[in-house]
Formats: sequence, C-alpha cells, structure tokens
Amino acid sequence: MTQQILVCDDDKEIVDAIEIYLSQEGYRVFKAYDGKQALDILKGQDIQLVIMDVMMPKLDGIHATLKIREYSSIPIIILSAKSEDSDKILGLNIGADDYITKPFNPLELVARVKSNLRRYTSLGNIHGEGKSLYQVGGLCINDENKQVTVDGENVKMTPIEYSILLLLVKNPGKVFSINEIYENIWNEEAIGVDNTVAVHIRHIREKIEINPREPRYLKVVWGVGYKIDIDQ
Repeated sequence: MTQQILVCDDDKEIVDAIEIYLSQEGYRVFKAYDGKQALDILKGQDIQLVIMDVMMPKLDGIHATLKIREYSSIPIIILSAKSEDSDKILGLNIGADDYITKPFNPLELVARVKSNLRRYTSLGNIHGEGKSLYQVGGLCINDENKQVTVDGENVKMTPIEYSILLLLVKNPGKVFSINEIYENIWNEEAIGVDNTVAVHIRHIREKIEINPREPRYLKVVWGVGYKIDIDQ
C-alpha cells in the first residue's frame, strides 16, 4: 500500500518541490497551503506523515499541530527557517516529532521522512520475537502492543517519545549521552545536535513522572546524559 504524506506550506514552490522528491520515492503527496486546509485533508484521507510549516495564514503550523495531537499520533515534521529556532523548539514541545531547516537538503528530507515512517509503522505492528515486556517500578512498556503504562494508567506517546523511552528502559541504569540517544533513534551521526533530544526527554517526563522536576524514573546524570533509574 502506498504511504500518503501531507505537505503543508504557504509557499507553493516549496510544496511542489517536496512533492517531486517524495513522489520519486514512491509516496503519494497531498498538498495544503495553510493549517486549516491541512486539517480538512487529514479528516478525509488516511495520512501516515505530515510535513508542516510554522508560519502560515488562517491557521499556523503550531496551532495545527496542537489540533492534530488531540486525536492522532502520526509523525509530524516541522519546517523551520534557520532564524526560527524558537519555533522549532515550540513545535517539538507541543508534539512534533522532528524538524527540517529551510533551505533543506532533499536527501535529508527524504531520510527524515523514511526514518519517522519506520518508527510510526513499527508502533502499529505486532512483534512476537524476543522479550516484549519491560518494567521498572510502576513504569511498564509492552513492546508487543506498543503500550506504556505508569501505575496501571495508559500513557500516550508519539513514535519518537516511545522509541527514546524504550531504548532507556531496555537498558536500565545505563547512562546514554545526548549524542548516543540521537544516533540510536534517528539512525544518523550526531553532528551539531542541538537540544532536540532534551525537548523530547522533557516531554516524556511530563507524561510518566508525577513531578517532572523531581523525576522518579527518567533521570539526568549531569554532564553525561540520561538513564532510567533502577533504584525503585
């Protein structure tokens, strides 16, 4: 089945260019030029990934992402100009999975789309091989049905958040640096990585910790990285 991608940007030339790159990879592309159009398309089509610009008329990318996250966990990649670092971080904070900086490299664009789709697809598949249940205290991950619970309560995760948490829970007590987390999850070399990982870590803490400022599970080792604490 052909995977379907929604590209939303008020610059028609950018949308058309992205369509060319993605169509060459076999994806079907739906096009929107503001957040409202994007939401309308999502209601009527089975979309597997969204590429969303930040600054747009009628409904901007930030508010459109918030709306999408009310009912869907599909991957969302934010388009952001280099001068809009605050927009990239805001996008990640409200639920986007990744971002691409304008002007973008077509190869990077395609690679990030493929990487995010792989993670999203894996969340919808059942894997019967090997261990599938991981638990630390009241934190439990069932990797067979991709479900996270804390003290018996379901926790909704985006694909990126789930992948980071699973990596850490699979290796309780082991400290992963930001670069190690990035390379494991994004499957690319961590060159010039900014605070993308830290934003996702904060997001995870907000979902699994009673008090994110005093985390019980996901802890920082200052100057080194992050770990899942095994002393429960």
